[in-house]
Amino acid sequence: MRVFQHTARVAIIGAVAVVLATSFAAAQQSGGRYWTPGTTNPAVDSKQIAESKTLKHRAAKQKRERSPLSANARLQPDSKPHRLILQVNTNDPAAMNLALNNATNVAQYYKDLGEKVKIEVVTFGPGLHMLRDDTSPVKSRIEELALSTPEIAFKACGNTQEKMHNAEKKDIPIIRQAEVVKSGVVRVMELQEKGWSYVKP
Repeated sequence: MRVFQHTARVAIIGAVAVVLATSFAAAQQSGGRYWTPGTTNPAVDSKQIAESKTLKHRAAKQKRERSPLSANARLQPDSKPHRLILQVNTNDPAAMNLALNNATNVAQYYKDLGEKVKIEVVTFGPGLHMLRDDTSPVKSRIEELALSTPEIAFKACGNTQEKMHNAEKKDIPIIRQAEVVKSGVVRVMELQEKGWSYVKP
């Protein structure tokens, strides 16, 4: 009987030694936290925590990618350029220069941002003098802008040109940097219907 009890004690002591050895090894791997019966293995627990953090990170990333803001950012490089109409319908050098100032400033603003922009200066009525080759007070400035800022285009009203021709009994020359359209007013309307922004300096 005593032999049996002694054998049982030896077996129990051996089992405890194995458990303690396992706890010590696990503690070394997990930074000193010992494993005891009834608790999770720290080495396994650390692995599970790391996997949980990875899953949470992936979920957060997927949520950001599905957000409208992120979608908008992905579409930004393919977005339409900014578009502006500047109307000039008075034979006033100050108004003409103001229109050119606005066009230049807007073009430079978006150029600095690395974004595309289109600008049309549309003239009709007395404003056609801005684009007349023989009467324009801003002819030299337009020539310079045509070379330095190709984002800016100039449109001359054909109806106004014809009326001036009939009134003055001579051809009405238009500067070569400008394009004649049938109607300046209609041009403004059609561009606005396409979503262009409109400004009258």
